[in-house]
Amino acid sequence: MSLMQKRLNMTTRLPLFFIPLILSPAVVCDVKVSKADDRPNIVVLFADDMGFSDVGCFGSEIQTPNIDRLAAGGVRLTHFYNTGRCCPSRASILTGLYPHQADIGHMAGDLEVRGYRDRLSPKAVTIAEVLGSAGYHTIMTGKWHLGWRDEGSPTARGFQHFYGTRGYIDSYFTIVPRTEIYLNEKLVLPVSENPVNHLHPENEWYTTDVFTDYALHFIDTVQRENVRNKQDKPFFLYLAYNAPHFPLHAKPQEIAKYRGRYRDGWQELRKTRYKRLVELGVLDDSWPLSPPDVPEWESLTDKQRDDMDFKMALFAAIVDRLDQNIGRVIDHLDEIGELDNTLVLFLSDNGGTKETGLFGIKGETNTVDNHDQWGRKGGWTSSYGQGWAGLSNVPFRRYKRENHEGGISAPFIAHWPDQIKAKGELRHPPAHLIDLMPTFVDVADATYPNNFNGNQIEPMEGQSLMPIFHSDASKPRTLFWEHEGNRAIRDGDWKLVGERNGPWELYRISEDRTELNNLADSDPQTVAVLTAKWDSWADKVGVLTPEQFEEAKQQVRERAKQQKKGK
Repeated sequence: MSLMQKRLNMTTRLPLFFIPLILSPAVVCDVKVSKADDRPNIVVLFADDMGFSDVGCFGSEIQTPNIDRLAAGGVRLTHFYNTGRCCPSRASILTGLYPHQADIGHMAGDLEVRGYRDRLSPKAVTIAEVLGSAGYHTIMTGKWHLGWRDEGSPTARGFQHFYGTRGYIDSYFTIVPRTEIYLNEKLVLPVSENPVNHLHPENEWYTTDVFTDYALHFIDTVQRENVRNKQDKPFFLYLAYNAPHFPLHAKPQEIAKYRGRYRDGWQELRKTRYKRLVELGVLDDSWPLSPPDVPEWESLTDKQRDDMDFKMALFAAIVDRLDQNIGRVIDHLDEIGELDNTLVLFLSDNGGTKETGLFGIKGETNTVDNHDQWGRKGGWTSSYGQGWAGLSNVPFRRYKRENHEGGISAPFIAHWPDQIKAKGELRHPPAHLIDLMPTFVDVADATYPNNFNGNQIEPMEGQSLMPIFHSDASKPRTLFWEHEGNRAIRDGDWKLVGERNGPWELYRISEDRTELNNLADSDPQTVAVLTAKWDSWADKVGVLTPEQFEEAKQQVRERAKQQKKGK
């Protein structure tokens, strides 16, 4: 049976509670779609604040059988990079540009200067705009976090179907200010302690579940549209989960699975994950495990150890629930006959976060003893702390916001049975979020525009990952990072990296991926060459120095004061 026949003959399942969709105005050009369009569907499963080793197929003790199933049926990239922070990574994944080129050089706040705005640049085109113009249905559910403006919303930037928040989320059970939920352009769930899952009101609201509910609902919606219009248009789904980002909101049944599993402490568990990563072939055993930068587990009191076991159990429970929902997506694609011809990617936006220290956010006041008071409270109410972030980022150094390997290394899986014939194999060439746009242009036979909506578009910065999916052959490339003064360049085997206002450090990544042997003093010539390349890139994309950034923030404050006085 042809793919077209599968799509036309399938039995779609209507949701129990159907909400009429508020369709956005068309933002794509008219296209002609062939009657037998065999181009793949594309699904991006994007995790939030997940470290390199937080899933089973990348060494974790957390149970992730569905993510592991994707890895067993596809390939894992061992040197895949994000940008080290939420908003910049979302800008890069959607535009194929470095964050500053997409106007999200920091977070989605407006400094009113190039590279630091509160919406995606009009000189950037999104994957949804490109694939929509190529005849794809375009779907997003989850966390946008690229600005609250109507003109910068998901539906304004190419997504025909959207359910989620325009901002951050910072809650799983409730809706806190600036995380209101939209269905396309319509605000459907304001701030609430008891939001309703409109598709399945019999089920408790929990973001990971609800974002999956709507993803499956939209897939069925576009499939019915195909049948109704006698088309065979593929779909692009960007499912941007907020899991496992803090706060530590988990379901009781998952908490029970992990409570007590972390009483051996971060030192022993880091060693266990490292050993597993070496056994899996993800790590070269010549790269030693980075040393811990937190107090020894045994130096904590019995009460502190019990509380930190509980906090990590909550984090593991959130990851477990995320995996269950990814399983729902995989199973649904299989049930409707679309799994084999769907390119599914799984990855994360940055490494584990040390916010705000050893015991995490409010770690000494929000404990296991009063979990009933904060366990469902949104905002900055809880996190797992620096010790467990070091476990998430095994074997690497440093954390979210930083450009050492711990901050920017992501687990990455690609699964596409019709085209990726490798099963369970590893790929070691370096790759980056900027590579998703050219990959999708490649597999969708789409055209990346020079001009869009009257604006000249920045050229793509990345390269298609299809050759890597088929072969482990590597060729040198140069990649760049900057966030809050943290900065890096990877050029072939070399990596130059520096913390905010700190000196450059130099590492030969092929021999020292865990960045333990700083060669900056012994090889000043390489430092000089790489520094010049980074400076040239920073000037090209509009990077502000920390001093310039603070000055721009102050100028915005002053303008706001003057405007207020003028009123």
